[in-house]
Amino acid sequence: MNAKPLQFVKPADFHARARAALDDPKLRQSFRGAMDFLQDKRSAQFPDGDELERLRDIGEAVRRHALARLPDLLVQLEDKLTAAGVQVHWAEDGEQANAIIHAIAQRNQATRFIKGKSMASEEIELNHYLEARGMTCLESDMGEYIVQLAGEKPSHIVMPAIHKTKADIAGLFAEHIPDAPYTEDVDSLIQTGRRALRQAFVDADIGLSGVNFAAADTGTLWLVENEGNGRLTTSVPEVHIAIMGMEKVVAKLEHIVPLASLLTRSATGQAITTYFNLISGPRRAGEKDGPREVHLVLLDNGRSQAYADEQLRATLQCIRCGACMNHCPVYTRIGGHAYGTTYPGPIGKIISPHLLGLDATADLATASSLCGACGEVCPVRIPIPQLLVRLRTEANRNPHEEVTHPLRGQGARFSRGESLIWRFWSGAFARPASYRLFRWAATRLRLLTPRAQLGWTQHRKPLKPAPRSLADLLNARGQEE
Repeated sequence: MNAKPLQFVKPADFHARARAALDDPKLRQSFRGAMDFLQDKRSAQFPDGDELERLRDIGEAVRRHALARLPDLLVQLEDKLTAAGVQVHWAEDGEQANAIIHAIAQRNQATRFIKGKSMASEEIELNHYLEARGMTCLESDMGEYIVQLAGEKPSHIVMPAIHKTKADIAGLFAEHIPDAPYTEDVDSLIQTGRRALRQAFVDADIGLSGVNFAAADTGTLWLVENEGNGRLTTSVPEVHIAIMGMEKVVAKLEHIVPLASLLTRSATGQAITTYFNLISGPRRAGEKDGPREVHLVLLDNGRSQAYADEQLRATLQCIRCGACMNHCPVYTRIGGHAYGTTYPGPIGKIISPHLLGLDATADLATASSLCGACGEVCPVRIPIPQLLVRLRTEANRNPHEEVTHPLRGQGARFSRGESLIWRFWSGAFARPASYRLFRWAATRLRLLTPRAQLGWTQHRKPLKPAPRSLADLLNARGQEE
C-alpha cells in the first residue's frame, strides 16, 4: 500500500483551522448532510421517549457504578484475563503503550500489523510510531483505511471518513490501489477496498484492535463492529493485541447489554450492530482458530487526572457513540479535523485537556455555544456543558492558585488584568450601594464606551449601556426593582 505519511496538527492552531473549514463550502455541505442523516436515523431508533429515558438512566447508572469501583474492577479484570491466558500490560502514557506493543512485535519477530478500529491507538499515534521503526500497520476498518490512504486522521470517532465524498474516495483508490479503476459507484468502491484488504489479514503477523467494553466478572473483552474486519483482525493473525482506555471496564458482563443498545442506536441509528465479538483468551488446545497469544494494553494517558476529580470524572462515562458530535452546531460546521485532537466535538473538548493538557487545548472549551444539545443526546448523561464551563474556569484560574486537584496546564488563559476586572465587577455587584453607583456612572458616561471590544466587535456593533437603566424605568413607573 502506498499511503501518504500521516499529517499531524496541533490543537493550539484551532482558530486558524476553524476559519479555514468555515471557508470551505464543500466541507460544510458534506457535514451538514451527514449530520442531518445521522440525527434522523437516531431519532427513528428512539420513537418512545420514555423508553429512551429509562435506557439513559440505566446506562448512566452502569457507567457511574463502574467508575466508582474503577481500581478494584481493573484488578479483577486483570486477574480474570491472566487466568484465561491473556497477558495484561499497564501503560501510563502513549509512549509507554507504544513501547509495549513494539516490544511484543519484536519478541514475535513481527513487522506487519492489521488493525481494527481503535481510537485508543489513534490517541497514541501507534501507526506513526511503528512505521518509524520499520513496521507496517494497515487499517482494516473501511473508513480508517480511506483516511490512512489520504494521510489523514479520522474526523469522526464512529465514521472516520465522513468528510470524504464518493469522488474523493474514488480518486484515492485509483491512485493507491493497484489495478483499481476510477469509479464512483459505492458498491464497486466497497468491493475494491475489500479485495485490497482481504489478503492483508492472512499476511499480518499481529492483529490489533480496540475494546468497546470489558467485563470484570468474566474477563471478557467486548468488541462492536459492522464489517467483520474486527473478527478477522482478532482471530486470523497468530498474535492479537487489544488496547483500551482504563475507563472501559464494567462490573458485570450483563451490564454491557444496555450500553451496547445505547451505543449502536446513538451512533449510527442501527437497532443492533452486525457483529459482537466477545474475546476471553487465546486459542485453547483442540481449537482450530484464534490467536496463540492475546495481550491487553490498559491505557491511562491522563485519565487518572479526570478520575481524581469528582465532577470531571463524569467525562469517563463516555461510550464513544459520537452522538454529541452529530448534534453539535460547532462540529457540524467545522468538522473533526479543525480540532486537531483524536477526539473532536463536544466529547473531545472535555477529554482532550486530560490527555494533552489545558495549555495545549484551552481554546477547545470555548468553541461551544453551550446550547446543551450535546448533553441532551448523550446516552449516558454526561453533563458536557457543565464540564465545559468548569474547564474554562480552570484555564483562566491563576496557575499559582492551590487547588485540590490541579489540572495539567491550569491557568493557560489566565490574565491578571481580566482577573482584576472580574474581581471589581464581583465586588460592585455584591454591594447594592456600589452597584447603584456603577449603574448611575455607566448610563451617564455611556458615550465613552470603547468602539473596539475584543472579539465581540469583529462581527457586531459595540455594546453600549442604555440611556436609562431598567431600574430607572421601573422607578419611573412606580414599581420596585
